[in-house]
Amino acid sequence: MRQEDPVAPTAAEADAMRRALALAALGLGATSPNPVVGCVILDAHGEIVGEGYHQRAGGPHAEVHALRAAGDKARGGTALVTLEPCNHTGRTGPCAQALIEAGIARVVYAVSDPNPTATGGAETLRNAGVAVESGLLEEEARAGNIAWLTSVKSGRPYVTWKYAATLDGRIAAADGTSRWISSPESRADVHRLRAECDAVVVGSGTMRADDPHLAVRGIEGAVQPLRVVVDTEAAAVKPGARILDDSAPTLIAVAEDATADLPDAEVVRLPRAARGLDIPALLDALYARGVRSVLLEGGPTLAGAFLEAGAVDRVIGYLAPVLLGAGPAALSGAGITTITDALRLDVSETARIGPDLRITAAPRVPTAPAPKES
Repeated sequence: MRQEDPVAPTAAEADAMRRALALAALGLGATSPNPVVGCVILDAHGEIVGEGYHQRAGGPHAEVHALRAAGDKARGGTALVTLEPCNHTGRTGPCAQALIEAGIARVVYAVSDPNPTATGGAETLRNAGVAVESGLLEEEARAGNIAWLTSVKSGRPYVTWKYAATLDGRIAAADGTSRWISSPESRADVHRLRAECDAVVVGSGTMRADDPHLAVRGIEGAVQPLRVVVDTEAAAVKPGARILDDSAPTLIAVAEDATADLPDAEVVRLPRAARGLDIPALLDALYARGVRSVLLEGGPTLAGAFLEAGAVDRVIGYLAPVLLGAGPAALSGAGITTITDALRLDVSETARIGPDLRITAAPRVPTAPAPKES
């Protein structure tokens, strides 16, 4: 079958793709710098005979796991894949070739691979006589792989800013106390977010106030994210800090000219900005380490620096049914001085988490002005 003669996906294929999307999500936080991918194999009669997902960077891809599970039943069957099968040899072989060798007759994938080193799998499959169809549940697949897709496009990690606040926007009381504004259910949900990200970032203010641990707890099998402290003057992370234990790797980002004694931890020196460290330089350093998704848990100053740098892709706010009346706000120093400069967000989800309300939103993409009529 050629591209100009497509066959619409069947209901069974759509169900199989939904299953593949659910499988792909199991790899969140464990596959970087690779994407999360799920695959389901249907035999010639439309029955599921194999499934798999990309579990770890450097390990077999989703298609390989699914083909191994299907065995000879894959011959003449259909592969449903959340991302276009890769076409290059890295630490593993090309998945397009594996599908061809297994005798797969049809491949349906959700999203084309934007990575220039891996794309071309669909063409390879078609040239081998395999029927190929794309775009099934594309929107859902893009949402599930948004961190990796964004990082490929932008060349930096995808950043989620998470915060917890009262209904009147306070993240702590006037005396600085903040434990606990949000509920146990919300705090457990934050551990899920950590488990799905490659790095968790806080600033010196959070270090001094909370001595955070930042490791994932309560999620079996989670790959621990890199714990990152933005400590410009190299003065906030003290010996014995909880972040220096061996629960997860730790990186301390300091200014190039910082002279204070540093604890026994990995350190990266970065250029200064007008306030603190240069955020793009920090993200470049993390990207070079294979980090493709960042959970920003810092306080209002660091969040403001990220927003001012245009480096926040998603905002997740946990709003607790609590009023304080005074205390620090969730955000400061974002470079916004007038209402016309306000950063408008598009809300994608609202959910009850215990007694709290979780709001997920993304900065609104500005639309180009309509051309003037001549």
